[in-house]
Amino acid sequence: MNRVTKFSFFVLTAISLGMMLTQAAPVRLFDQKAVTISHPTEDIILVDFGRVAYGNIRFSPRTDTKNEITLHFGEAFVDGRIDRTPPGTVRYATSTLSLRGKRPTTAYPSPDFKNTQQNRIGIPPAVLTPYEWGVVLPFRWLEIEGWSGKLHPDEITRQAAFSSTWDDNAAAFESSDEMLNQIWELCRYSIKATSFAGIYVDGERERIPYEADSYLNQLSHYATDYDVQIARDTFDRMMIHPTWPTEWAPHMIFMAHADWMHTGQIDWIASRFDALKSKLLLERAGPDGLITSSEKDIKRTDIVDWPRSERDDYVFTSTNTVVNAFHLQALSQMADMAEALDRKDEATAYRTRAEATRNIFQEKLFNTETGLFRDGIETEHSSLHANLFPLAFDLVPETHRKHIAQWLADRGMACSVYAAQYLMEGLLQNGADTKALELITAHNDRSWRHMVESGTTITWEAWDQKYKPNQDWNHAWGAAPANLLPRFVIGAQAMTPGWETALIRPNLGDLSYAKGQVPTPRGPISVNWKNEKPFSITINLPEGMNAQVELPASPKSKGIYLGDKLLDAKKVGTRWVINLESAQATTLEVR
Repeated sequence: MNRVTKFSFFVLTAISLGMMLTQAAPVRLFDQKAVTISHPTEDIILVDFGRVAYGNIRFSPRTDTKNEITLHFGEAFVDGRIDRTPPGTVRYATSTLSLRGKRPTTAYPSPDFKNTQQNRIGIPPAVLTPYEWGVVLPFRWLEIEGWSGKLHPDEITRQAAFSSTWDDNAAAFESSDEMLNQIWELCRYSIKATSFAGIYVDGERERIPYEADSYLNQLSHYATDYDVQIARDTFDRMMIHPTWPTEWAPHMIFMAHADWMHTGQIDWIASRFDALKSKLLLERAGPDGLITSSEKDIKRTDIVDWPRSERDDYVFTSTNTVVNAFHLQALSQMADMAEALDRKDEATAYRTRAEATRNIFQEKLFNTETGLFRDGIETEHSSLHANLFPLAFDLVPETHRKHIAQWLADRGMACSVYAAQYLMEGLLQNGADTKALELITAHNDRSWRHMVESGTTITWEAWDQKYKPNQDWNHAWGAAPANLLPRFVIGAQAMTPGWETALIRPNLGDLSYAKGQVPTPRGPISVNWKNEKPFSITINLPEGMNAQVELPASPKSKGIYLGDKLLDAKKVGTRWVINLESAQATTLEVR
């Protein structure tokens, strides 16, 4: 391909992707009434809308009004009032509004230049909301000065921005742990509230999509709603406007693979597959297949975790274990997609490369004396991250998985809310479910319990303000339990593309029961299990969906029963495994 042809290819690619971006997922403003209206002082009216949402205010005075009011929008609350000097990027804004007659009037502050910029050197353009909306910002409370007389509930409305197709009834979760239930609802609502732009954005500070943020958002969005368009629009935008971290690039492959597994629509991947090859980091591969890091990569682009203080003293070297774990997972997923696209030669090449590099990865980076992965070739240090990512990506030698899972469980949440997604996946998939749920609900400031007990209604960018002083309080990458609890506690995952076959594999922890509903493109799956004697589970599958059911097998259990009939189940490790055809409300027992 000559230079002119290459230029034309990239121009056409950009144009076609740009056309895709014009078909953004639909979003709109929803009217919301105040939950309470009070008077903390004689001249201040305090309006509470119950939860934070991105939006603005519409006034509809009952009487002819001619006066100016001052408004204070707040995301934080302290001592019964809006916090007007909140920390970091937590939002507070003020504006004035002239009321004239009974005509409805929309009120909002001035635009924030930091998250509306379109021409920023080295930073993708901010995602803009529709011009006709005016400004939207995240707030729960509003203080009003200068209102004449009583403010009636029908005179004030918050116009809150959400995906216009969002279905509040799409998903459900309930368990015997009330704190876990509250955590799920916090995380579920966080996904809804951050759908306001029609693109996954990283919070209020920049309003741009980052690849890792978007993948975690995508997983939780699939688990809480039926929409797939926002994830696709976000993907296409990031193909034009990528960001800088090394490990963020492979997340684009993760997003494409997740779309295929969820929807079964490999045709959507077909036109994007070749562009995804640049996300494999192959230009940095050394002679042994492992990805190498330059001095620049070590100092800036190899990220491991964010913020920097959450890296568990990770030692950065020219061969980075975390970077290579992401590379290997991306190779495996590219092989899967190439095979589905009938690109057999490419699928074979990716699988062959992945297998050879995996062997080198284990040979050079695994410490047989400690049973742990090192941070890199040139160090003996083993961080949480050098082990949690290989465990989540099934790169740990089988004989060492239990040891690493236990080691990680004992170390606890020594990572950010981002890496916690993968830490929990590794624990929940490797027999450490009790400890994983303990970490999610722990009585410390590095857990989702801490967020719930803080009073926030959208998940944070970090565990606490002290860990990231400039954090946003509206960050969807902090909402991992929205997908972890349906996937691993309810236990419903796509086993084959498009949910043709589901995997139903509940992890019990110390719970006595859990039940819920998981949305899929074929319709909802409902699961209701009780950890009693005998263990029982009721599964309701959509028409046309089959399932592989894997239920806990106690040492003395004989198998899986349907009524009084012993079914033909196979015991695999600590599970009874059986195949279930599309069925309405099938109740199984392990006896």
